[in-house]
Amino acid sequence: MNSHFKTCKSDTTIDCIRAVWNGITVTTNKVAAPSDLSIMERYFKGLEDINADDNLTPRLPQSKSYLKILGIPFYGNNSSAPITNTQVEGVLSRLSMFDNITLASRPRVVRVSPKSDMAVVWIDIWDSQSGTKAKTLVNRSFNFGRHIAIFRGTNMNPGVPQCKNCWKWGHTTYTCRVHGARCQQCSGPHKLEHH
Repeated sequence: MNSHFKTCKSDTTIDCIRAVWNGITVTTNKVAAPSDLSIMERYFKGLEDINADDNLTPRLPQSKSYLKILGIPFYGNNSSAPITNTQVEGVLSRLSMFDNITLASRPRVVRVSPKSDMAVVWIDIWDSQSGTKAKTLVNRSFNFGRHIAIFRGTNMNPGVPQCKNCWKWGHTTYTCRVHGARCQQCSGPHKLEHH
């Protein structure tokens, strides 16, 4: 592949190529430009060992950005049932500002306080390492039913503990009641490294 880069007059070089559970990871000497990504795609699609039907789409590494949504009622549509993460996902999927954004996990709906009728919704999105997608959402408002909600930036889930055993929110690993570890990716009865 390095010879392909030299032929195309790119100063990018490959340091390491390895197979991982969800594809192929390529480590380069610098951040790859879009032209470098297309060189990699052509190279891998030309290999005989790679199935032509596999979806080989090169992309830069992604990180998570953390946001919270304020101004959402805890009880939706004047009912006695609290809103669910599925309802929040449905509203977000209909927003035009959310078209190119992918959730990294299910939204978490947390009541502001025991006596409040408002909620805070914590969302994690897949983003570039510089956080460009999160920056386009922060301080933007949208309609959530009759209410106006607003996106705010936040640190990684402050005040909401996440168990590192079952990967659920609301309790710590020490107080987890699940016997055995759960996979972070599929919730199966195994650790992530055995996925």
